[in-house]
Amino acid sequence: MAKINWTAEAEHWLYDIYLYISKDNPQAAASTIQSIFEKAQILQNFPEAGYRYSHQLRKDIRILLFGHYRITYLIKDNGEIDILGVFHGALDIERYL
Repeated sequence: MAKINWTAEAEHWLYDIYLYISKDNPQAAASTIQSIFEKAQILQNFPEAGYRYSHQLRKDIRILLFGHYRITYLIKDNGEIDILGVFHGALDIERYL
């Protein structure tokens, strides 16, 4: 079972998502963040569940889709997973990776 580490940057993205949604519906915001977190947990048993990010030379960066969001992560050499960010599908993630 792979260990999942949330980077400070990924936590910041989650917080921004929460703030944006909570302007209209705090309960939906909390539910969305919880669902994103739960979706990422499948990586513990299936680290290659996401597709490879083809715009990077590194082949170990992957993207796991969840609704309108892309959970971007790195499979490290030691088997651990670093969640790099959670991006809305409308964002150009190349600016951030």
